[in-house]
Amino acid sequence: MGLQEDFQEYAEKAKTLPDNTSNENKLILYGLYKQATVGPVDTSRPGVLNMKDRAKWDAWKAVEGKSKVEAMNDYITKVKQLLEETAAAA
Repeated sequence: MGLQEDFQEYAEKAKTLPDNTSNENKLILYGLYKQATVGPVDTSRPGVLNMKDRAKWDAWKAVEGKSKVEAMNDYITKVKQLLEETAAAA
């Protein structure tokens, strides 16, 4: 399979992560996903009262320098890591 197919497969697998996955890990995945699918941040930073969207924006901004390929590979690696941790805890 190509990288795009692997990325789509792991995007689906990410949906199966347990609810107790930390917000930090969810934000890392969000940022990498957005960087891989949209590219660099293309919106202004949400206001201070909109904390959830602001955190998501910050996570995306943190990986802004990565190429689409790097972001896809990092996303796949992170999902694999979280799935392994979930399996080990079970």
